[in-house]
Amino acid sequence: MRVELGPDGPRLLHTEPLRPNGEHAVRVRVELAGLCRSDLKEVVGNRHGVSQFGHELVAVVEESSLGDLPPGTRVSLDPNVPLERGTGFATTMWAAGPADRLRAAFPVVPTDVDARRLVFTEPLACAQHCLGAAARHIGEDLAGLRIGVLGAGTAGALIAGLAHALGAEVTLGNRSQDRSEFLRSRAVLDAPVGPLAEMPTDGFDVAIVATSFVLPEVLREALRTVVPGGLVLLYGGTAPGDALPGLDCDLDTVRRGELLVTTEWDGKPVRVGGSYGTVQDDFGAAVRALVELDPATLPVERMITDEIPLEALPDTIRTHLAERPLGKTLIRPGVL
Repeated sequence: MRVELGPDGPRLLHTEPLRPNGEHAVRVRVELAGLCRSDLKEVVGNRHGVSQFGHELVAVVEESSLGDLPPGTRVSLDPNVPLERGTGFATTMWAAGPADRLRAAFPVVPTDVDARRLVFTEPLACAQHCLGAAARHIGEDLAGLRIGVLGAGTAGALIAGLAHALGAEVTLGNRSQDRSEFLRSRAVLDAPVGPLAEMPTDGFDVAIVATSFVLPEVLREALRTVVPGGLVLLYGGTAPGDALPGLDCDLDTVRRGELLVTTEWDGKPVRVGGSYGTVQDDFGAAVRALVELDPATLPVERMITDEIPLEALPDTIRTHLAERPLGKTLIRPGVL
């Protein structure tokens, strides 16, 4: 059983998934999956790039042609590795391709850690990659730096939480109050959380745009809050041709290419850099953070607001598109 994305939206299928074409193949039983904002973007057709529908998961290998990825191995999924695969919104999922890609696509995770924590491996790997890109762009470690994260959804909260754990001085901002109040009420982050408009002018060494899309009004706030010569990092979604009048920067090219450009905004020198995707090391770092850090330092489970069976996912997606969901929804394929 699986939920696939078709021309008419998500649909529940009761047939077994077929093995895709590929030199090697792995079949996993999905233990737990997370619904990501990018999944919702795919449903409405405003996400650019190859499909990653159903990519946040914890699973156990049931069948494998690779000797070093045997049955019983517990894994996550790196959706940025090019493979032929089915959706992770399923009881079982096939993936096929060259052996090295399959190994890279299924990072091994511990067997003795709660799946409700490990399901954050992929989004935390994205947060790790974002902070790694920031450090690379500015040429120094983030510890001790002032970092503003603009956008208090799951991505922004994870970026802010991980940056705080790395020793940065973090402030998290959001356009509306509901997400900020949600994070404060659940004590998700041990750092200031408030309105974007109250973030300090010229107050951050790095300002990270972590909203679902790099919206002009949010980017303007990031440019306002960063110090002269500081870094504005583009993490949220962009589309080809995106630009901000008055800023000499092709936003989509910079983000997807993880480039760094030096320009100015309203007479202030700024640097604009990009963060896109993940690499294999990001998953190792994410797993270490989830396993080795005190859970109180990175309390990702406090963001979970709902756990549903697979059958309920199509209706839940439609509800999320019509409303404004807070927190993380998890899917348990084995629960009826």
